[in-house]
Order: sequence, then structure tokens, then C-alpha cells
Amino acid sequence: MSDEMIMIRIKEGKLEEMSLLFDRYHLKLYNFFFRLTYNMDVSQDLTQNLFYRMIKYRGSYREEYSVKSWIFQIARNLHADYCRDEKKSSDLIIAEENFQKDVPEEANNFSEDDYRRLELAMSALPENQREILVLSRFQGLKYEEISEIMNQSVPAIKVTVHRAIKQLRGIFFKQYDHEV
Repeated sequence: MSDEMIMIRIKEGKLEEMSLLFDRYHLKLYNFFFRLTYNMDVSQDLTQNLFYRMIKYRGSYREEYSVKSWIFQIARNLHADYCRDEKKSSDLIIAEENFQKDVPEEANNFSEDDYRRLELAMSALPENQREILVLSRFQGLKYEEISEIMNQSVPAIKVTVHRAIKQLRGIFFKQYDHEV
């Protein structure tokens, strides 16, 4: 059953269907929040709160939009609320020794050192660039979906991604030069 069909059923009051969306999205959403906050507990809380908001605001879902875009728009708003309420937006970049290494991800050929350097480089990016990279590269959303979520044009998203990758590359390799 498609996400959109499930969401229509949830809108009709079949709240037990939310478990299907939870199974499909909770890990992606946890990773999204973790890459923005670098805090496991906060990421778990935000993920849980997101599904609560999805139930609470299920009536705002419009069938002409993808469920994935709608969910990530709520996630962005929830993260913004967290930053505003906690007044921690400047404290989201944390020290290397506090990084959690047990973030569930797919297996690949990168070393732990590569991940550490990437996380440090990501944390040095401005929040809007980090968020767009997380959505496009880590969550696999298309530029059109990110455009809907961020209420920006597709060309603006592409420019931001290009600039963020260029800046990330510079930061990443600058770290490497300092280690050598």
C-alpha cells in the first residue's frame, strides 16, 4: 500500500495505520534529526514528537502532495521549534568526543575515521546547508521534494546543494591536511 493511501486512511480516522508509516520512516527521521542535533536522546524525542504531530495534524495533509515531503516539512518545523524553544541553535555543533558512533546506517566501505571527519565537516556547515545536504544526500529526497519542503525553487535548492558540497569538500580535505 502506498504512503499516500495509508495517509488517506489515517485522515479518515484509522489511526492504527500510522504504525505502517512509523515502520517505513522512523529510522530515516531519527537519522535526519541526529545529523542536525548530534544528540541521540533529542533525536529520539523529536522522532516520537513528529509522529504525534502527524496524528494531530493529519487533517492538513493534502493528497496532491507526497507523504514523504509532508513528513519532512513537519520534521523541519519540529526541529526549528526545538532550536527556538531550547535556544540551542548555536550549541548544535558539539565536540568530537560526544559524537555517537552507533547510528544505524547501511554498510559500506568507509572507515570510522572517514565518518568522523565527515561528521565534523558537516557540523561546520551553516544549518541551512547542512539540512539540505541531509535531505538530498542522506535521506535521498529529490530536489523537487526538497523544494516543496523548504518552499524554495528547484534552482535555488540546486545552487545551495552545489555550494554546500563545495564548502563541505573544502572543510573535509582541510581536516585531512591537518592530520597528515
